[in-house]
Amino acid sequence: MSRSWKLGVIGGSGLYGLEGLEDVRRQSVGTPWGNPSGPLVSARLHGIDLVFLPRHDEGHRIPPSAINYRANIDALKRAGVTDVISLSACGSLREDLAPGAFVIVDQFVDRTFAREKSFFGEGCVAHVSMADPVCPRLASMAADAARAAGADSVTEGGTYLAMEGPQFSTRAESELYRSWGMDVIGMTNMPEAKLAREAELPYASVAMVTDYDCWRDGEEHVQVSSVLEVLRSNSARAQSLIGQLARAMADTPREPCPSGIETVLDFALVTPPEHRDPALMAKLDAVAGRVLG
Repeated sequence: MSRSWKLGVIGGSGLYGLEGLEDVRRQSVGTPWGNPSGPLVSARLHGIDLVFLPRHDEGHRIPPSAINYRANIDALKRAGVTDVISLSACGSLREDLAPGAFVIVDQFVDRTFAREKSFFGEGCVAHVSMADPVCPRLASMAADAARAAGADSVTEGGTYLAMEGPQFSTRAESELYRSWGMDVIGMTNMPEAKLAREAELPYASVAMVTDYDCWRDGEEHVQVSSVLEVLRSNSARAQSLIGQLARAMADTPREPCPSGIETVLDFALVTPPEHRDPALMAKLDAVAGRVLG
């Protein structure tokens, strides 16, 4: 059965709001997992319903490790979003991915360690597949939108190394990640992508390069001041990207996700009903209500 698009937009560093929105409504939403990063902004853009959430809150108050990723994804699910696009700043681990480049990520390596990474746990065990962690349909649409928005460089496919932060890499770490074949490095796409998959939400990530991390000879080491300068130009293109994506969605009837992401929990739950914790079941009402009844 087809369903109308309702786009969830998670704004990263430098993107704390969207322009050109109509019928704007701000709503403070609580979830069983706590409060999301900030109020949800529900609106319409070029005929498409969307919900915007600034990952770090307005004014960039929340560091990467303190973001309540579970509450963010739960709140978007409760708001009825069908698809989630993540926008985030990142460092480049490749010579050809210069500051200003947009990378449409298709793989992740999770090196974070201080974050809650699942909605499930003791009382209801589930194991979702993360072999292909992004929705290829949404990622392809995001790449087309980035080009239409005038991004200087758009790369489809790339591996995002998620580090804990908040400090930037050491030179040894940066060189290690390059030897592993990583393409970009950031602090926020994990466990966000994992939680979106558990919530059966198609997810795609646009990583916007701000710097070369610290591996490149002759390059200044990462400094917040230089990062902010690139962020400003990336933010303008990110705004345009969301507009172009909304236009494309308005012209494309939404069908069920061809990758089966919207039914992934059919094959993930391990704990039989008679052994499930009622308290955890209540918390999972939005994320897993479809399969838990």
